[in-house]
Amino acid sequence: MKTIHVPVLIETDEDGIFIVSCPQFKGCHTYGKTIDEALEHIREVIALCLEDSKIEQINTFVGFREVEIIQGA
Repeated sequence: MKTIHVPVLIETDEDGIFIVSCPQFKGCHTYGKTIDEALEHIREVIALCLEDSKIEQINTFVGFREVEIIQGA
């Protein structure tokens, strides 16, 4: 067995549901009512993505940035 570490992004929607995604896999996202539940779900989804992917198909994580957007005038 091999342990890998992958980044995940956690957000909340307007209803307070936690949305979790893993940018290393296309379409790899899920949700939960709590952070712990969402993280449990994303582990399962990542495991499925790993089963379906060849190791060279995993996206390379570069990082997260915050950008400034000016709205209105």
